[in-house]
Amino acid sequence: MARVPCTHCHLEFDESVMITEEENGKTLHFCCKGCQGVYHLLKSEGLESFYDKLGDTRLEPADKARKKREDLERFDLEGFHRKYVRTISEGFSEIHLIIEGIHCSACVWLNEKVLHQTPGIIEASINYSNNKARVVWDPERLKLSQIIETIRNIGYNAYPYDPALQEERARKTRNDYYSRILVGVFATMNIMWIAIAQYAGYFTGMEKGHKNILNIAEFILATPTLFYSGWIFFRGAWYGLKNRFVNMDLLVAAGALLAWLYSVYAMITLKGEVYFDSVTMIITFVLVGKYLEVLSKRQAVDTLDRIIGSMPTEATVVRDGEKALVSIENIEPGDIIELKPGEKVALDGILRTGSALFDESPLTGESEPVLKEPEDEILSGTICLDSVVRYEVTKKAEESLLHQITELLGDAVTKKPKIEQLANVISGYFSLVILSIALLTFAGWLWYAGSFERALIVAISVIVIACPCALGLATPMATLVGISRAAKRGILFKEAALLETLAKADLLALDKTGTVTEGRPSVIAFQAEEGFEPALLLALVESSNHPVSKGIGRFLRERYEGIEPVTLDSVKEIQAQGITALVGTRRLAGGNRTLMEALEIPCDIDSEETLFLFADGDRIVARFELRDRLRDGAAEAIRRIKARGVKVVMLTGDHEAAARRIAAEAGIDEVHARLLPQEKAEMIERFHQKGHIVVMAGDGINDAVALARSDIAVAMGSGADIAVEVSDVVLLEDRPEHLADAFVIARRTFRSVKQNLGFSVLYNAVAVPLAVLGFVNPLVAALSMSLSSLFVVGNSMRIKLEKSGK
Repeated sequence: MARVPCTHCHLEFDESVMITEEENGKTLHFCCKGCQGVYHLLKSEGLESFYDKLGDTRLEPADKARKKREDLERFDLEGFHRKYVRTISEGFSEIHLIIEGIHCSACVWLNEKVLHQTPGIIEASINYSNNKARVVWDPERLKLSQIIETIRNIGYNAYPYDPALQEERARKTRNDYYSRILVGVFATMNIMWIAIAQYAGYFTGMEKGHKNILNIAEFILATPTLFYSGWIFFRGAWYGLKNRFVNMDLLVAAGALLAWLYSVYAMITLKGEVYFDSVTMIITFVLVGKYLEVLSKRQAVDTLDRIIGSMPTEATVVRDGEKALVSIENIEPGDIIELKPGEKVALDGILRTGSALFDESPLTGESEPVLKEPEDEILSGTICLDSVVRYEVTKKAEESLLHQITELLGDAVTKKPKIEQLANVISGYFSLVILSIALLTFAGWLWYAGSFERALIVAISVIVIACPCALGLATPMATLVGISRAAKRGILFKEAALLETLAKADLLALDKTGTVTEGRPSVIAFQAEEGFEPALLLALVESSNHPVSKGIGRFLRERYEGIEPVTLDSVKEIQAQGITALVGTRRLAGGNRTLMEALEIPCDIDSEETLFLFADGDRIVARFELRDRLRDGAAEAIRRIKARGVKVVMLTGDHEAAARRIAAEAGIDEVHARLLPQEKAEMIERFHQKGHIVVMAGDGINDAVALARSDIAVAMGSGADIAVEVSDVVLLEDRPEHLADAFVIARRTFRSVKQNLGFSVLYNAVAVPLAVLGFVNPLVAALSMSLSSLFVVGNSMRIKLEKSGK
């Protein structure tokens, strides 16, 4: 009697003992009344999806096809697109994917090549260091499900990048490697003892019967190592061959399999020596190297994932007095959000109710909490520390600062520098070249030595020792670490390729106001006469939004602790002159000499700086001189940049005298003043004509054109939105030292890239000829190949350990 599975529990029993019933023309089988009852209960409650979650390993081909189709169709659902897909310029769609199954740069090359050849795909770029892909496609010509199916058809899998789930998937990957390594290490340790006995017997003599027993023991240990621990290499090799492509997996799998096949032949025929120990060590050494590589790459992306994964997904929205948790994608400008102590701000907004200290260190790195009061702006990513407050949302989720930061970081790690693109093309053909060399080596040694065994072992050594991984890892590993380190310092690169350009830059053009200077007038000299009442002046200046008034207000609050403004009457602001008001019957006036003269108040005071005079009645009782001061650390930052051979110039629309004074304080020798926005852009073009690679740093709308014309545009985080939009690098904090840090990190990263590439080329140039000449055995080859990849990873990680140069 045939065995059939229970419809509910899927356990198999003889059909004769099963309870059967008909449903919609289909026969159901139950092993007991309990399973039958539970089945109907689940169906009556609409819970049939239980069986989808339970799974069924006995699906018919038609059912399997349906399951596969349903799995692909979920990628085209509206909810999926709303969460993971972004619409960019010209109506194209963009998604970040994790490509599962990538083991080497050749895998990256194959995926990119296939995707680029797919009609409808505009751009496809994969970062080898974290297997993260950025795909841009035309939704009118191609569905996302078709892109996923294309990736699966060449032997890989793809799922949307979600930092919240990334650690769980990374843990599963590590555990899979770990279990395979355990088998390999166990077999290798035991096979080494047997090999010692084999080699001892080779020199001292050993009976054939004993030798055969040891060969069989080695075979028992080597076989699971090859086919279980080494399965990932066989799988990668198979899909590579299926797509007519030779990759690193084929080199490892071919080398180990050839050694195993020859050893089985030698064991059965009792001719020649076995190399089962080489098989286990090739697989184990390479697998351990790949595992350490996975751990190192995970460490390198941790900083980026922490920033990206820190983005809140929900917020408490207050509507009509009712509170509800709402997904941030469904929150609109104008909604009121309630924040409790310890919660992170999900969307940018304006504080409306309450006051609280906010931790802005996740964005700026500044450790001191900032007090926010009603009408103050609060930014997404900051943390409410000590009070319950409510704020009004001003920007949608995709427009808020934290979302923009995550988008910048996401794009940065997938856009490749030119040097990496070249390395990937080379490594894509590298394995095929090595396999060809190995075949020629085999033929040459077979002709020269006349020994099939000797020729095979030398060819295996050539296959195993070559390392395309080191070449493929050289650039992405260093650039990922560099971007991660920059992000920690509050420096956001929009593309990894910009690190290479910034490292080669030899001219820095700086805007003055807001970049080299604070961008606001500050009091540098103050003189008070008898009868001066600071509370009256504070009330007067706080009734105006003029930058000079704000500068006076800041000065008074810093100088006089606990000062509070009084109530004024008849406040009037006179354009380009100042402010007047009444307190009782007394007339107050604050402004420039023109205002004093208009009010017929005696004034014989003059200054080269911005002058503010305060009159109480008919007498001037206080005078202030103000200047836009140099930013703290600006002179030191410019010194550090110049010390690296970068020429620094100032481009400003301010008048000549003020520009030269600030330039002298900052240590800038070349100044171009009174420039209109288009004239700044023309200056950038002149620098280009002289052969300079230009970095432009600015913060205002008037800098946007010049920023767009430069090779690298750096925007201050507090600058105008358009300046940030056209920039390539954003400094979250308006600190000049971070501009210097950007140069330092870029140069260190590019130096590491060149070191890595140089080592990779040198290693293969030396190791492969040595193997061809027969000086390297398979064991040493496997160890060398793994160590070369780890050297590249370790050298890249040094970027994180180095301190910022001064």
